[in-house]
Amino acid sequence: MDTRQQLETRISSTTIGRTPPRPSLLLGSQLIFNIGFYSVVPFLAIAMRQEFLLGTTAVALVLGARTFSQQGLFLFGGVAADRWGARRIMLLGCLVRVAGYVVLATASDLPLFLIGAIVTGMGGALFSPAMESLVGAVDRQPVKRRSASLFAWLAVCGECGAVLGPVLGALLLGYDFRTAVLSGAAIFLLMAGVLWKGLPADARLAKATGEPGAWACLRDRRFVCFAAFGSVSLLGYNQLYLGLPLELERAGLETAAFGFVFAYVSVLTIILQLPVSRLARWMGARKALPAGFFLQALGLGAAAILAPVIPAAGTELAPALLLVTGLALGHMMVVPLALALVQDFAGTHGAGSFFGLYSTCGGIAVLLGNLALGPFYAAAETPGPGAAVPWAAIAAASAVSGLCIRYFLPQPGMPRLAWS
Repeated sequence: MDTRQQLETRISSTTIGRTPPRPSLLLGSQLIFNIGFYSVVPFLAIAMRQEFLLGTTAVALVLGARTFSQQGLFLFGGVAADRWGARRIMLLGCLVRVAGYVVLATASDLPLFLIGAIVTGMGGALFSPAMESLVGAVDRQPVKRRSASLFAWLAVCGECGAVLGPVLGALLLGYDFRTAVLSGAAIFLLMAGVLWKGLPADARLAKATGEPGAWACLRDRRFVCFAAFGSVSLLGYNQLYLGLPLELERAGLETAAFGFVFAYVSVLTIILQLPVSRLARWMGARKALPAGFFLQALGLGAAAILAPVIPAAGTELAPALLLVTGLALGHMMVVPLALALVQDFAGTHGAGSFFGLYSTCGGIAVLLGNLALGPFYAAAETPGPGAAVPWAAIAAASAVSGLCIRYFLPQPGMPRLAWS
């Protein structure tokens, strides 16, 4: 048995106990989790403005607090999964999200909306690192190798939930916002029951061997650098939410174009995620990760080149499609592969904290990157030299990350690089 096989066997035995969870249960949980999320959260801003007459600043505060409470607490959710077990923390995450939705359903003013949004984010921070640690452990089981990793399937299931959730939410909003939110809470409550029955009792993160303590991820210099460079992928992909609307406005397109472009990204992900992941596995991490970052850089670079130009009639949508195609393909190549490598970094340590730190780095990159780019995006609404600046800056960051991240890949059998 070679070094990699020995590592995978130790990961499996120390992470998931004697009875591995069924992959179908984990993937189905991701699908349902995203349906419950996207049936409510995308409509939260609309309801706060139109139904409860809150101002733009209040809406931005609530949405920002939700994102920060989730991304910022991922590391703590992962540590909790390592310490008390993935099954227990996933169940707790579902129940915390139910509590957040109940608060949102009873809210009529800013303080309650803020509390509900924060609690909702905390539920995601508990659930996701625990889920990813179990997926990573099952993916490393000593069985016949899959053509695509479970993380690729996880991305497909998550994207299907992101498509189906808004459809359900739009139907429920035909009644009222509270009905939609309480229905979302019922989805998470049902999911908690399914996980309670379906997850094996010993599907927990056993005590890690080797270096003591739940914060080993912070002491691994190679992993911290890997997570820092990897976080640039999420910063780039997040421009679908921040920069894309401005690009569509620059091109003189209506709001309906935003929905079309997002539907295009979802269809692209559902169709191509597995083939792209198979290609990445065939290429190997040392080539595939830089390739993914360069694809994102190409999409962002195309937006930078075309931003100063007034689009010709009939080509208004072309810059946005080039942008999102590069971002989506790069994201498809980077994320499943990077998450699988996080499990390699964890080794025989509890993996939850490693997955949590990786996600938290992504949240920090998005927060700081968006704050830094915000003033430059003001010039991106109209064609001109200044419109290219934010796109060029993120394209450069993606290219640099692609060049650097391959030097910080996990090395099975080699000692960890601690901070001096």
